[in-house]
Amino acid sequence: MNHEHPFAQYVRILGKGPNLSRALTAEETEAAVRLIMSGLVEPVQLGAFLTLLRVKTESPEEVAGFVRGVKAFLHPPANAPRIDLDWPTYAGKSRQLPWFLLAAALLAQNGVRIVLHGEDGHTEGRVYARQALAALGVPEARSLEQAGEHVKAHNLAYLPLEVLSPKLHEIMGLKPLLGVRSPVHTVARKLNPFGAAAQIVSVAHPAYGDVHSAAAVLLGQPRMCVFKGDGGEAERRPSKPTRVYSVYDGAMSEELWPALTPDPVAQPDETMDLSRLGKVWRGEEDDAYAALTVQATAAVALRLIDRAASPAEADALAASLWAGRDKNRIV
Repeated sequence: MNHEHPFAQYVRILGKGPNLSRALTAEETEAAVRLIMSGLVEPVQLGAFLTLLRVKTESPEEVAGFVRGVKAFLHPPANAPRIDLDWPTYAGKSRQLPWFLLAAALLAQNGVRIVLHGEDGHTEGRVYARQALAALGVPEARSLEQAGEHVKAHNLAYLPLEVLSPKLHEIMGLKPLLGVRSPVHTVARKLNPFGAAAQIVSVAHPAYGDVHSAAAVLLGQPRMCVFKGDGGEAERRPSKPTRVYSVYDGAMSEELWPALTPDPVAQPDETMDLSRLGKVWRGEEDDAYAALTVQATAAVALRLIDRAASPAEADALAASLWAGRDKNRIV
């Protein structure tokens, strides 16, 4: 007699057809993901599960359950420092350099403890944080313990997904086989491995903003903001108004941030020369768009962590910090 695999029930719930299928509850999703993380799921089941979630778009409950299932297998060190801001970076940039990384460095230089985490190489033709940080001389952490040490030393750490969660890294690598992105691209952004009080998230598609906000409430994330950033990264465009959705202690709100400049959007960068990041930081290259992007992005984070009471105040503070930065060091 053939016994049904314990994971089959979750595929069945999602895949019984337009009239009988339904979304998973948070508890069901967490149980399913625990089986995945434990290596107890067959490849064909995993592919079906991920694709079915993708077809219908994952619900906030499914995202929250997925995150809880993954975090059960993450083990931050007992002596980890307090983190102010969790900053996921998974999209990569294709039209402009990742100027948001200079915003993170600017905040770190002014006492904000930040953990960046991300993945690279899953979409051809993009520049990822890992490459850009290496060009800036910012070391990557090879363990959660080392990430904590980097924060203690520099207020800034970068964790690649392969270190943070090898299993999620493996699943994200299935995109060329499945042909579509999986829920892991959403879930990874919500992991917040060190339990930072605030989290800054970006989406490429506005519809996912509501999913992230509602999932943050379900996860008890004290503070989070999400917006449609340049290229899908948490990078505010200075030449366009930006609608920022926030969660503060379970309450959801939104603010429309005005453009910082009337100038048109910058033309695509044909070279994507990573050395320009350091040159702009050191003041060796004058790039008004880049400088405004750094300030605009830092301002959103400053508002999120309560260093500014309004978008206008945050923009002014970010401009002041940029003008007064130590140009001789990144971290």
